[in-house]
Amino acid sequence: MNDVDFPAWMGQMQRRTEAALARHLPRADVLPEQLHEAMRYATLGGGKRVRALLAHAAGAVTDAAPDRVDVVASAVELIHAYSLVHDDMPCMDNDVLRRGKPTAHVRFGEATALLAGDALQTLAFQLLAENRVSENPHDQLAMIALLASASGSRGMAGGQAIDLASVGCQIALEALELMHIHKTGALIRAAIVLGARCGGRVEQDMLTRLDHFGKLVGLLFQVVDDILDLQSDTATLGKTAGKDANADKPTYVSLLGLSGARQLAADLLEQARSPLIPLGRQARRLDELASFIVARKY
Repeated sequence: MNDVDFPAWMGQMQRRTEAALARHLPRADVLPEQLHEAMRYATLGGGKRVRALLAHAAGAVTDAAPDRVDVVASAVELIHAYSLVHDDMPCMDNDVLRRGKPTAHVRFGEATALLAGDALQTLAFQLLAENRVSENPHDQLAMIALLASASGSRGMAGGQAIDLASVGCQIALEALELMHIHKTGALIRAAIVLGARCGGRVEQDMLTRLDHFGKLVGLLFQVVDDILDLQSDTATLGKTAGKDANADKPTYVSLLGLSGARQLAADLLEQARSPLIPLGRQARRLDELASFIVARKY
């Protein structure tokens, strides 16, 4: 699939991911119907699928079977979807719009939204446990552990806790970076490494390079998010624009200014490309995704 241009490849991978998620999620007509409907509502029909795209792009580096990457890409997207459901709830960010439609707790109530997030999280690990994504069982256990670490208190959940504790506070740039290495970056890094580990030709130097790329791209994603939160509108973003500023949250824009944040994004893009160079043509999609993350409008 390296012979098609990037927009066509991205569209194909997004549709592939949507279809895989639709297969893996419980049907809405199966008991308990409302919970399953909420799970599908929160996961399907929206989103850029950046984490799934990164997983497939990394899988191309190691000649991974796309069917195996579908599983890890779905697992990562389920974790991401659960985190959005919980983050949007009144006890967290209290948002009413996500991906251009009412948030899960607005649509289904807080109790069902909470349970839907819980169920999406556990389904992610069920997928990795029930489907062969590696020839080596020990490697597959390591992949499950990686997703757990990236999702938990030393990863995404921990980053969200730091974020909540930072509201209204003045923090240093290093502290902001640490927060987003956990909150945003951990799951992005995991998506890349998991996709690569689905392949049969995985060397440690290659994984180290891909993980370093993932760390930089995770920060890049957040810098661009902060810029878009200030510059874009709610209709384009599909979520409430300006909410970070309104909530008095520290962002790259609030610390560096708009021009400084843009320069940081340009610097991170250049740095992220460096570890990909020795990987050659097979890392093409990762490089293109880094550029897409910078240029995106939502």
